[in-house]
Amino acid sequence: MKEKQFKLVIASGKGGVGKSMLTSALAMLWAKKKKIVAVDTDVDAPNLAIWLNQVSDENIQLFKKISTSFKAVIDREKCNGCGKCIENCVFKALEIKNNRAKLNPFLCEGCGVCQIVCPQKAVELKPIENGQIKIIQTKYGFPLVIGQLFPGETGSGKIVAEIKKQAEANGQYELMLIDSAPGTGCPVIASLQDAHLAILVTEPTPSGLTDLKRVLEVVEHFQIPYKVVVNKWDINRSLTKKIEKEFADNFLGKISYDQAIFKAIANLQPIVETKLKAKKEIKEIFEKIYDQTG
Repeated sequence: MKEKQFKLVIASGKGGVGKSMLTSALAMLWAKKKKIVAVDTDVDAPNLAIWLNQVSDENIQLFKKISTSFKAVIDREKCNGCGKCIENCVFKALEIKNNRAKLNPFLCEGCGVCQIVCPQKAVELKPIENGQIKIIQTKYGFPLVIGQLFPGETGSGKIVAEIKKQAEANGQYELMLIDSAPGTGCPVIASLQDAHLAILVTEPTPSGLTDLKRVLEVVEHFQIPYKVVVNKWDINRSLTKKIEKEFADNFLGKISYDQAIFKAIANLQPIVETKLKAKKEIKEIFEKIYDQTG
């Protein structure tokens, strides 16, 4: 690697395009040559462990709940039901019940306006456990760091930042391989920060191309070099050719559509351990990117 500790993010503007499949295979291939750590930053729906057949509770090195968010707590003894907090809560998380303010914790964003406007000083922001981090020592010789946001909680981007800190603290590495969430929201932005390279995965559909361009705006904002991979390229050969031409200087490779991939993941069989055509195609992608970064 040109950098002593290289951060490579696999991202996609659209979900379901094969991002985690590619990340899992690249992690297994890279682990044979470099000391790596794999990080799943799709905190709303982490699934990299499934692609790596690491779904059991075996070999868990760390499991902890974390707090990166706050919620309002109302002192009912101090509250006189004046309604100032309700008038100013843009998230509609408060209502009057029995002449006192009552909070709906699933709507509260922890912004603190209610605390500021309350004339009785009856509201206090308190930290809450809104997510968890787990580290698994995989059978392939590298640690997998997974983060998950608890249902109904906020702060996905902050959770991602904590996951990356934990991955850094877990030990020395030469490559950090980050499986980002789809889209362009907070967790994606947090995943891309301080990255050295992004691999953008898309599919040859109108929505796939549109969303590729959306996430590319974020990548270019951070001035991150990028490469493009088209998955399921043969379901629309003409659009694949258009994507390949449009991103000619950054085109990395393509992966064929194969229903057997779904059978493999259903059986928790990593792509690298199959005899599928996709395995060969991902190896070619790996060899090309390894030459460019190694």
